[in-house]
Amino acid sequence: MTDDADAIVFPTPYEPIRQRLAARRIFEGEAVARLTQADRAQVRVMVVSGGQPLGPAEMDAYPNLGRIVAIGAGFDGVDTQAAAARGIQVVSGAGANAEDVADWAAGALIAAARGFFPNDAKVRAGAWVWGDFKPVRSLSAMTVGIVGLGHIGRAVGRRLEPFRCRLAWQGPRPKADAPYPYISDLRELARLSDALVLAAPLDAATAGMVDAAVLEALGPAGILVNVGRGGLVDEEALIAALKSGGLAAAALDVFAQEPTPAQRWSDVPNVILSPHTAAVTHEALGAVFDLAARNVTDFLDAPR
Repeated sequence: MTDDADAIVFPTPYEPIRQRLAARRIFEGEAVARLTQADRAQVRVMVVSGGQPLGPAEMDAYPNLGRIVAIGAGFDGVDTQAAAARGIQVVSGAGANAEDVADWAAGALIAAARGFFPNDAKVRAGAWVWGDFKPVRSLSAMTVGIVGLGHIGRAVGRRLEPFRCRLAWQGPRPKADAPYPYISDLRELARLSDALVLAAPLDAATAGMVDAAVLEALGPAGILVNVGRGGLVDEEALIAALKSGGLAAAALDVFAQEPTPAQRWSDVPNVILSPHTAAVTHEALGAVFDLAARNVTDFLDAPR
């Protein structure tokens, strides 16, 4: 196959990455549906959103596909077993946006713990009454459990260390270089923690891992922060816990369905909602797009 046949397919257009690959042959958006068999045979790389469903049928449509490049850290939509069976590499942008996602997670935890938004609403509503307040815990008195100690989880820990929080973590297996105590059981970590920060990938083992039992273990003073994937959490159980007072607060940047229906949250108290924008900064997006483009060109330019 010649260099002219080293084409790239973008099922969903990503203009910033396309600009970084201007010299390459790219099929994107609506043009993908019109590709001929000859066109498809020229495709060696596919660029996708990490949560975009991509299974065997889509892979088989491109007989020379050699690499799937997921934008961002996750690639839970990609059938990695099907890719491996076909000799297709799957790579992601893990680490490129970790610092800014961790900023959001730490900031949201502080806002939830200190009641920033309810207190703001109280002042705006003219409901500020001297002596009418409920003390909250100091950050330095809190234990924070981090679920998933990858790039984001470690960055969250670094941000919370100066607040003197006690930190522990949970994941599928211990890590020799982990700076915090490892708790193998998620429910036990929740029981020991005042807050849980979710920074784990979504897969068959982690789907729905934060269920009613975990929320009950976290308890009525507990806080949940999710910057991983919405599917990590049983949302029905979370909503029920927030409404009943079984959980103090939550801060969510990701949801089971995105966009999440507004009415789903309209009467849910003590929850901070963000439209999957924890990583949306100029710097993080630039790093993510640069890495995605590099993941494409490194493969296409490698000797064969």
